[in-house]
Amino acid sequence: MSAIMNDEFYMKLALQMAESASGQTSINPVVGCVIVKEGRVVGLGAHLKRGEGHAEVNALRMAGAEAEGATAYVTLEPCSHYRKLTPPCCDRLIEAKVARVIIAALDPNPEVAGTGVARLREAGIEVSHGLLGQQSLDMNEAYNKYILTRLPYVTLKSASTLDGKVAARTGDSRWISGAVSRQAVHTMRHRNAGIMIGIGTLLADDPQLTTRLEVAALHPTRIIVDSKLRIPLTARVVTDGEAPTIILTTASADADKRQALQAAGVEVIDCGDGASVDLAEAMRLLGEREISSILLEGGGRLNGSMLEAGLVDKIALFIAPKLIGGGAAAPAAFEFSGFDKMADAITLEAVKYEQHGDDMAIVGYPSNRHKPAERS
Repeated sequence: MSAIMNDEFYMKLALQMAESASGQTSINPVVGCVIVKEGRVVGLGAHLKRGEGHAEVNALRMAGAEAEGATAYVTLEPCSHYRKLTPPCCDRLIEAKVARVIIAALDPNPEVAGTGVARLREAGIEVSHGLLGQQSLDMNEAYNKYILTRLPYVTLKSASTLDGKVAARTGDSRWISGAVSRQAVHTMRHRNAGIMIGIGTLLADDPQLTTRLEVAALHPTRIIVDSKLRIPLTARVVTDGEAPTIILTTASADADKRQALQAAGVEVIDCGDGASVDLAEAMRLLGEREISSILLEGGGRLNGSMLEAGLVDKIALFIAPKLIGGGAAAPAAFEFSGFDKMADAITLEAVKYEQHGDDMAIVGYPSNRHKPAERS
């Protein structure tokens, strides 16, 4: 096996370590590290929780004295700045006297952004980066946006029939997609900091918006867009205590209802003083609360409004092999003003197709999304 093949093998292992912690590092990236000496893996580590040891620290702890002269494979550039409980990882690698560091991707965080590489090289350590770098960047796409913009990364998930309907004309929607697709969606919930729906969906279904997997999983913060505070005080997201709940409303919403919701433990946030929630302002305010990623599971109106405003970063559309009909009475996945010409349509980029049982998921990035560089 060539040296290049060896490097790729160990970096894939480091990426697997990182992937295993997806969804549990809060606003921090997922990172994996593998330390290899003389053809043996002597240390493995992943960043498991914000405020605790980074991947390199955990791997070095396992490697002990064998880290000296070894090669460290890291999925993201080692940090070079101090935190309360986490000293710079590049310093720890230098102190351990590793001989070589292979990095998948550079860290877009302005506090790092190449300084970790520079510090390692200044210490005489051989450093290279770029090996399987795109995989690392893809894994941290939510972090990459949030660290540059302080805005949440929004993934719009919807399930529809072949004729584009998200419910029958009666409003019944259980179940459009199959059990395998629903399991995949619960994994998506586990990996996002927040889950967002509109008041229409809540009134129709009274959902819990929690993560239900066969193994223990994290519940996202539940976010309800409700400009008039129509949410019942008996709604499960208000009463069950399973996860925090935030309601996005307007300054003109009923003061008594606001007070009652707050007394029930719900956070109510004003997003503009117009008739409808200012969704761009909502994203800014949620970002301030360190909600770095959101799974949008709205109805057609909320989906359409978010998409039209360029606030959706990624779309995962699950399509079931069903036809329901119903014309205009059966709601669609997206409702917005639309375009006069097909050439102006929003298109999905970098599209992937995933099979989930009998369902097909189309996953891609809407062409009108706001890139991080476009935001101030």
